[in-house]
Amino acid sequence: MKIAILGSGNVAYHLAKMFKEKNIPISQIFGRNEKDLQEISEQFEIPFSTTELADAELYFIAVNDDAVAAISKNIKNQNSLVAHTSGSLPKEILEGNYRKASFYPLQTFSKSKMLQYSEIPFFVEAENEADSQILENLALKISEKVMKSDYEKRKYIHLTAVFACNFVNHLFARAKEISDSQHIPFDYFLPLIKETTLKIEKIEPKLAQTGPAIRNDEKILQLHEALITEEEHLKIYQVMNESIKKMYEL
Repeated sequence: MKIAILGSGNVAYHLAKMFKEKNIPISQIFGRNEKDLQEISEQFEIPFSTTELADAELYFIAVNDDAVAAISKNIKNQNSLVAHTSGSLPKEILEGNYRKASFYPLQTFSKSKMLQYSEIPFFVEAENEADSQILENLALKISEKVMKSDYEKRKYIHLTAVFACNFVNHLFARAKEISDSQHIPFDYFLPLIKETTLKIEKIEPKLAQTGPAIRNDEKILQLHEALITEEEHLKIYQVMNESIKKMYEL
């Protein structure tokens, strides 16, 4: 099966890498950013183009959500299967007469970060069972964690991922702002962060909660609020503590 990837960002890079590692040939990688395309092409020995999309049987669209519909118009082969990799878009966003699908890897991707692909869950959806099986079989070459998921379910998968990943990372960034303001190396907090994430592999997150809010320690909460000089930090601190209290009805 001839496979092409549309895109040159983080997801496209890792799709190319995981396929290369599993000896799944890619016919072409296509996009607008010639520099990024050339980097992927040279690293994984994949032909690339910024002007002419090659004919393929299976296309993966790995671009920003707001560009999926536009770039999908480049695909003219009506006999092809086209899958986007978005967690928040329906397969119907794809604009063409080809067979439509989604192929969603549940992970945060950065080109500079190596990943254990076998641990990444994949969620697939297609218009018919045969196409769904094609995508499942392909995903199973990479990971054992593969399941079918329609758009309604996938929306909640993506929403959960935003809470569990994007919001948590933003809190890391805000925490670093505080530590930097006091000239405390943020590296000193990494063991705490690692232990927090490791703990929820064994304990339900709700049962793993610690800190002054769950202890209802008003003196410490007030002390912290008095220390915070950045308005945005104070809003986050208060909202998070109120949410903790409500969860445990404190």
